[in-house]
Amino acid sequence: MPVSAKDSPGRLMLCGGTSSQFNDFICFLSPFNRLQVSLRLILVSGKTQDFTFSPNDSATDIARHVFENWPAGWEEESVSSPSILRLIFQGRFLHGNVTLGALKLPPGRTTVMHLVARETLPEPNSHGQRNREKTTESSCCLLL
Repeated sequence: MPVSAKDSPGRLMLCGGTSSQFNDFICFLSPFNRLQVSLRLILVSGKTQDFTFSPNDSATDIARHVFENWPAGWEEESVSSPSILRLIFQGRFLHGNVTLGALKLPPGRTTVMHLVARETLPEPNSHGQRNREKTTESSCCLLL
């Protein structure tokens, strides 16, 4: 019958056997945080820092956590409020309520996102709307 116990923060010890089989007890260490999402955040300056979050954490939660735990090497880039920190993933701004779980990030891998200071965000789909508007316009050229 498998038994589990925390070995240390971030690690889960999985053991198999019974109390009468202590000599044959086999324990395996596996990542306790396999359900966690690893993010490597990159600033405009190129400085990076790795963080671990829950899949239920939203972009707002992440910004707040990073602000409250601002890395020692990022002093020059510090901001006055977590509300101006924005995440960029695959070229798109993540709006405050988007969770990491909704992004379907691959488990066991570190995902890279950019972190920038910006007061406001473009409206969702505003970029796509602008592109559609451009494609509906037509121009005509007459060569003589």
